[in-house]
Amino acid sequence: MRVGITGHRGLPEDVAAKVRELLLKEAGSYDDLVGVSCLADGPDTWWAQAVLEAGGRLEVVVPAAGYRSALPDWHHPAYDSLVERADVVRHTGLSEPAPEAFQAGSELLVRVSDLLIAVWDGLPARGYGGTADAVDYAHQVDVPVRVLWPEGASRG
Repeated sequence: MRVGITGHRGLPEDVAAKVRELLLKEAGSYDDLVGVSCLADGPDTWWAQAVLEAGGRLEVVVPAAGYRSALPDWHHPAYDSLVERADVVRHTGLSEPAPEAFQAGSELLVRVSDLLIAVWDGLPARGYGGTADAVDYAHQVDVPVRVLWPEGASRG
């Protein structure tokens, strides 16, 4: 089962802790799991780590050649480590880390997934290429979406 991830970055720590628990539980519920992630800081990375901890395999989608530089410096070690552990690394072919590349990465991720997990509060995206846009694309191409969001949580 190939399970992709999309989710909000910059969650408050109490919400982040609950999301990490939900993702660990989710990863443990699949046999022969392949996690698909763009490895942004937050749910993307937590999912990749949970998949590997559960004994699954990892596939990475890189939205743009300069994507790593668009991520926070403190996140680079985790990003690099997970890219090295990935069985497959896919590229969109775009060079600049811009909203169009983030959306292209999400669309590629959705196309290679059997299911999309969305760590999503159900609200519209705050910018093009956000979580809501990935969910919308999954609906357009008939990829099922499973929303994981802690009850009563807020993005802050």
